[in-house]
Amino acid sequence: MIRSFVDTSDPERHIDYQCQLLGLPRSTYYYRHCPIKAEDLKAMNQIDEIFMTFPYYGARRMSHALKRKGFDIGRLHTGTLMKRMGISPVYLKRLTSKPHPGHKIYPYLLRGMAITRVNQVWSADITYIRLKRGFVYLVAVIDWFSRYVLSWRLCTTLESAFCCAALQEAMAKYGCPDIFNTDQGAQFTGDDFTGILSHAEIKISMDGRGRALDNVFIERLWWSLKYEEVYLNEYSDVDECRARIGVYFKRYNEERLHQSLDYQTPAEIYFSGRDILSQAV
Repeated sequence: MIRSFVDTSDPERHIDYQCQLLGLPRSTYYYRHCPIKAEDLKAMNQIDEIFMTFPYYGARRMSHALKRKGFDIGRLHTGTLMKRMGISPVYLKRLTSKPHPGHKIYPYLLRGMAITRVNQVWSADITYIRLKRGFVYLVAVIDWFSRYVLSWRLCTTLESAFCCAALQEAMAKYGCPDIFNTDQGAQFTGDDFTGILSHAEIKISMDGRGRALDNVFIERLWWSLKYEEVYLNEYSDVDECRARIGVYFKRYNEERLHQSLDYQTPAEIYFSGRDILSQAV
């Protein structure tokens, strides 16, 4: 039972009272975040590069690949770093990656579907971005037909709030798609994210487990971003990272020619498609 009176002259009792009010254990109050070790950060950066080329590498093969690059690291520690980065190998798995308990998993709606216009299907995904002394996570929302990057956000933790913010920004600027596709990550399956989609009457589609090709367009975006921007630079902090990625996405949308788009830019395809839709309405 929480005491109604606390002797504030005793610091320990005062802390105990505050923890009781917040419903937190005392150990949480005393916890101090430990900065990531320099050697682990180097290993994570190498994992990121290896994974972009070999997305089917699990912890065992990844650890052998790291050893070839001079890292003294075992399978278990490699797996811990991969989990911290939010990545897992791409192959059909059996009971090795379960959805967040209590979160509803929606079926994949895009198999065999012809994507013929803008705002028919949007997609979102999260990737790891390295910094000079740490890392952040990047979420982006794209239009499947045009490959146009509608919105994006950076965050230091894998929480759902920055994903919801990116989704809401895209909807505020460009309206709503017919279908929104994601993977089965907890950031996308939670009520905060799916509630926004359901409220807007957007159909929800989710990739099958271990099926990277279900979200292939945004995977290609990550590959382009990493090799054309991230791996060529060393961001000193989150602000510099945000500024440089913002410049890259603007160039990606408005200047970069895409062979799959008949050498047009995503912006040209997206906005010409929107004009056609508005005229039809």
